[in-house]
Amino acid sequence: QVQLVESGGGLVQAGGSLRLSCVASGRTLSSYTMGWFRQAPGKEREFVAAINWSGGSTYYADSVKGRFTISRDNAKNTVYLQMDSLKPEDTAVYYCAARYLFPGRSRVTSQAQYDSWGQGTQVTVSS
Repeated sequence: QVQLVESGGGLVQAGGSLRLSCVASGRTLSSYTMGWFRQAPGKEREFVAAINWSGGSTYYADSVKGRFTISRDNAKNTVYLQMDSLKPEDTAVYYCAARYLFPGRSRVTSQAQYDSWGQGTQVTVSS
């Protein structure tokens, strides 16, 4: 199983930027689909973004499209989430997730498809 550790969260004003990192250990990530999910207070965890093993295909929730960018560096076993133009509604705990191989375009947004999860990092956007 892959162990995942997120970092980079914090407090930022609306319109600002943050970059989250997710470092993996225990396995090389080169065969894994990676995803970012988030959970706001009182809400269910939701899909944010995903990236296939090569980085050649990326997927985004409509709410973050055009503002967030997911990327990966397999040599560093790290996945990133660049978050720009942040809004107060982006406030949540952000989780990194991994899944061996690619589950298919129709399933890549489903958290049930991922079997390794990080502990989460808090992102707070003030208005």
